[in-house]
Amino acid sequence: MAENVRHLLPKDERLHVKKDIAALFEKGKFRTCRNIRYCFREDNGLTFSRIMISVPKRMFKRAVKRNLIRRRIRESYRLQKELLPDNAGTDILFIYNSKEISAWHEIFSTVGQIMKDICNEARKG
Repeated sequence: MAENVRHLLPKDERLHVKKDIAALFEKGKFRTCRNIRYCFREDNGLTFSRIMISVPKRMFKRAVKRNLIRRRIRESYRLQKELLPDNAGTDILFIYNSKEISAWHEIFSTVGQIMKDICNEARKG
């Protein structure tokens, strides 16, 4: 019988230190892709990438809906994080920017497009 394996995003891969968040806002590049606005900063000094997800309370008053969108974005990132370059740590902030809750496949494809855009930017610079 197969052992239950939990596939989580480790805390190391979550952007949560105020100093690092401030550096992301100061030195990061803001872009928009469909319903998600994102900010990214390459070369965070680590060998892995970190993410932060924001769903404004102004868009969704109920925490249940905000958490649903957060879970969908986090899972989309987790399944596609290998698209980012290896050993080049990138900090990414996802900001959901729509009053409608997008379907899972829409969020998945949007996050995939964001990851490809970040890779293309890393190759250019």
